[in-house]
Amino acid sequence: MLRVLYLVHDLSDPAVRRRVLMLQAGGASVTLAGFRRGENRLAAIEGVMPIDLGVTGDARFAQRLVAVAAAAMTLPRKLAGAPKPDVILARNLEMLAVAGRASARFGAVPIVYECLDIHRLLLRDDMVGRALRGAERHFGRKAGLVVTSSPAFVTHYFKPLSGIHAPIHLLENQVLELDGVETGLPARTRPAGKPWRIGWFGAIRCRKSLDLLSAFTRQMEGRFEVVLRGRPAYSEFDDFDGRIAREPHIRFEGAYRNPEDLSTIYGEVDFTWAIDFFEEGQNSLWLLPNRLYEGCRHGALPIVLDGTETARLARERGIGIALANDRLETLVNRFASFDGDSYRAPYANLLKLGTRPWILDRADCAAFVQRLAALRQPVGQAVERATEQAAALTPLPSLIANKVDCHDR
Repeated sequence: MLRVLYLVHDLSDPAVRRRVLMLQAGGASVTLAGFRRGENRLAAIEGVMPIDLGVTGDARFAQRLVAVAAAAMTLPRKLAGAPKPDVILARNLEMLAVAGRASARFGAVPIVYECLDIHRLLLRDDMVGRALRGAERHFGRKAGLVVTSSPAFVTHYFKPLSGIHAPIHLLENQVLELDGVETGLPARTRPAGKPWRIGWFGAIRCRKSLDLLSAFTRQMEGRFEVVLRGRPAYSEFDDFDGRIAREPHIRFEGAYRNPEDLSTIYGEVDFTWAIDFFEEGQNSLWLLPNRLYEGCRHGALPIVLDGTETARLARERGIGIALANDRLETLVNRFASFDGDSYRAPYANLLKLGTRPWILDRADCAAFVQRLAALRQPVGQAVERATEQAAALTPLPSLIANKVDCHDR
């Protein structure tokens, strides 16, 4: 059985649970270690009790650097009782820095860099951006594999900018379906006069989207409603709860379990809001969000923005409702005369595709674990690599703290 040490920046991130589930379904045993965010308390994730590396804060980049340095120093002690892993999977840049220390602690364990978003600081064409890319290049030089979730990340970042030369494994944000029961898309029936519902689920972090949807639903005077579920990034909004309370056609219905609750929550909406302006012109253009796959798997048509990777995929597969730009009048005009006939054609295309493009099953999980297992090295190579890594370990802050004075916002 492959033993995986999974290092994560936020133990409360639902994507962490999903990856643990995937690794276990593929036949791996998982040791989980990571940071807590705010008041998030440690709790077992699928039977795995995480190793606590400390507390970090949302939108507090400098504090996270200090936390990473502290974690690197205390890591040997905290991992003392953990089994030696065959592979270390490091989620995001800060955990890639910690992974080098963990690899040396266990004797040159192969490292996999999981990077599912390209942070805007990495893309800056100044001292900050160059310093962070240099740190990524430094800590990623021994990575045996990069795992990312969108072809556009490879095209626009990893090939031209990152400086990491490891092979790249594309693992899209598809829905985990592990029970082996094949179910088709649900039938869609809408009572006459019922408002159209747009679901915005997952990471709620885009203020521009909330502004646009607020203005849109007010102008449509009840013909459209928006349902929010998931984890709001409160640091990105002045008063998220108060704002939602004042909106007549938008409501927030809290967290949900992924994948257990997906069928229910997407079954209650007609569309998925698959637009993200959070890092406009960069990451938001390139990503393929979880909600795209979740909505399509459960019969909710995606609303996408032309010029994005999300729109490219939707157009390629003949589904979705595309907006030419981000202006309110464009959104209003697109849906002004929208009716059942307008919905049926793209939904028919979605039905033809079936569920397979949107899901990962146990065979997919096993294939991913086998890809990780292929990184295991002969003993001689492992000893040589351990010597190299131990000699080259450098905490992240010592590389960039004197060059970076910024906030993650």
